[in-house]
Amino acid sequence: MSPCYLPGYLLSSLRKFSHAVPCRPLKVYFETYGCQMNRSDTEVAKSVLSTAGLQNVSSFQECDTVLLMTCAIRESSESKIWRRLHHYRLVAKQQGRSIKIGVLGCMAERLKEKLLCNSGFSIDRLTSGAISNLEPHPSQSVGADFVCGPDAYRDLPRLIANAHAGIQGASVALSLEETYADVRPVRRCQASEDALEGNQSSPSAFISVMRGCDNMCTYCIVPFVRGRERSRPLSSIIDEAAQLFEAGVRNITLLGQNVNSYCDHSVPQSRTLTSATHLTPGFHAIYRPKLGGLRFVNLLDEVSRISPELRIRFTSPHPKDFPPEVLQLIAERHNICSHLHLPAQSGSATVLDRMGRGYTPDAYLALVETVRKTIPVSLMVFGFRCCHHE
Repeated sequence: MSPCYLPGYLLSSLRKFSHAVPCRPLKVYFETYGCQMNRSDTEVAKSVLSTAGLQNVSSFQECDTVLLMTCAIRESSESKIWRRLHHYRLVAKQQGRSIKIGVLGCMAERLKEKLLCNSGFSIDRLTSGAISNLEPHPSQSVGADFVCGPDAYRDLPRLIANAHAGIQGASVALSLEETYADVRPVRRCQASEDALEGNQSSPSAFISVMRGCDNMCTYCIVPFVRGRERSRPLSSIIDEAAQLFEAGVRNITLLGQNVNSYCDHSVPQSRTLTSATHLTPGFHAIYRPKLGGLRFVNLLDEVSRISPELRIRFTSPHPKDFPPEVLQLIAERHNICSHLHLPAQSGSATVLDRMGRGYTPDAYLALVETVRKTIPVSLMVFGFRCCHHE
């Protein structure tokens, strides 16, 4: 009989049930959908599971647990997940396999227990791609065995163990503090893959530096599924970036829902280093300016000093958080890539106000002009090549 690799707290949960899974490492397969933040979250979740004694595998045929890291920005994204749930249930039945399926990320946070099996959502119209048309129909229900929100990945081992013991679960509480700063992501071997492809000069990695959003744009669900803004300690980011550089990584992308809103209050002395948040001239926020803390300019400065060979990018920024000192630092440091994502959203002041963006077209154009003067080599790309002025 194979030796038991499951950690003790998982075994104690499973022993309560006669139909518990065999005493062996549970094998987990991930599918990731959506933005770079979801890709980073997958790496964090894999690390949590690996530390707990579970095994991450690269194909559905090897696993006994499927985890879907999901997006909730578009209706079509959620429709795809419903179809994937239906697909895996059907394939598992055809193959005579007993697998458990978990839904993670933003869709899990938005729908919560509604995603669970027997919650009453019908699969009749999944192929139509319209979630709004799904009607309750218990006899044709499809769903997950458990759901886990973006701030609850530390709870995944318990949720998986309970699922294999026949217990559904949902862990979707948002946090004002969780940043996973102490979790070292399980990254795919990008350096090795690049070397195999003959591209040895550009191994890359993502580093999540902050989570959540405080902007509350009227059309966006992110603050409700990702929670309030909170930032990782700067020291933990520097340590991770330095370790990646030593491991051969030469391109790092700093990630956050509003990455340039970064503000670290973990060091008491940092509260006196800067005054209130300096917003881009002509921009405003719905919350009072943050006081003290180490800001995005401090983060860029420290990461860029690790080595001139380490190239740095960041995404996604908000136009309101580009004070002059950030742009000046990007212009001065050659290893900070002069690539800025500046979403305009609309050229109408009325529409921007209804969207809750916090700026006018004139303020946005003034920022563009400041960028062009400060970083002369910057290139602005608007629309599509076939678009006309009108």
